[in-house]
Amino acid sequence: MIDSLEGYSYAALEQVLADAGVNPVHAKPLFGAVQRRLVTGDLSAAEGILPPVARWLDSEGAPTLCPTEQTDCTPSSDGFTEKYLLRLADGAEVEAVRMGFPGRFTACLSSQVGCAMGCVFCATGQMGFSRHLTAGEIVAQAHHVERSLRASHGERLRNIVMMGMGEPLHNFEPLMEALGILTDNRGLNIGPARVAISTVGHIPGIQKLARHPKRYSLAVSLHGASDEERGKLIPVNKKWPLADLIEACREYTQIKRARVFFAWTLIGSVNDTADHARRLAELLKGIDAHVNLIPLNVTEGYEGQAPAETNVREFQQIIQDSGLPSTVRQRRGIDVAAGCGQLKAKRIKR
Repeated sequence: MIDSLEGYSYAALEQVLADAGVNPVHAKPLFGAVQRRLVTGDLSAAEGILPPVARWLDSEGAPTLCPTEQTDCTPSSDGFTEKYLLRLADGAEVEAVRMGFPGRFTACLSSQVGCAMGCVFCATGQMGFSRHLTAGEIVAQAHHVERSLRASHGERLRNIVMMGMGEPLHNFEPLMEALGILTDNRGLNIGPARVAISTVGHIPGIQKLARHPKRYSLAVSLHGASDEERGKLIPVNKKWPLADLIEACREYTQIKRARVFFAWTLIGSVNDTADHARRLAELLKGIDAHVNLIPLNVTEGYEGQAPAETNVREFQQIIQDSGLPSTVRQRRGIDVAAGCGQLKAKRIKR
């Protein structure tokens, strides 16, 4: 069952209207009001909503907008980042982040309340898992960020990254439903190529994504070039070992004819040496890959430290000398715990 109007695709909206005895042609203005104009409040009184749809919206049992209350908003001193703490209908809270880059704005969205993967350096993983988000709850986060962006900058979202709280591919079907809605050209019209899905290495999800009709960008977290090293940081490596993960990624590139982005969080004295870089390059040999290097963003629940800047430069040089393209990720929102691995549905003390 679809939980809120934000979770209805265009086709699903046509169907639910038809089932209620309303001409499905009315799906167009209703979808536009919800997904493009981002109307809040009384939808039945919104511009373009005709009486048959208004009566249906006011009827008992009709779907409503996802109740999403902003309980905290924290701008970063970098001037580009803003973090939102959002309370959902059942009281659960998730975080979404707006990030500004030259010429574009990106929304970082959550897919779960907490996370079951247990990555030791990740604040969300330290929370444990509570529940999956519905498609409507994922879409509602994007709408919240978009409304804020329109109000503050008169701009629109260009990119979406599923890199917030949770393991996106552990919540595959609601995620695909949400992204289908967000990439619909009758809604926010985010291009599929501008959507990135991050995974800790959920092999069944990678295999399903390879066969999904839309082509989103895939980002895979590695952080270790051997099962022993990776298993200390990412417990699910025991379930999905490195060799199987690399094979799934290789298959993905062949089916989708698309590059895989591999994330490597650089942790001082743990995985930031020249030897680690050489073994990473060897591991990815023959794969259409791009390596994103992410200096550790420190969290309360993990004692690891960020790497020395010289180690970051040397690591990247070795990767690039091997023929692999690489980027050192721009760090955004670190001061408000909005950086990669720092989201924990927590208010910032000010």
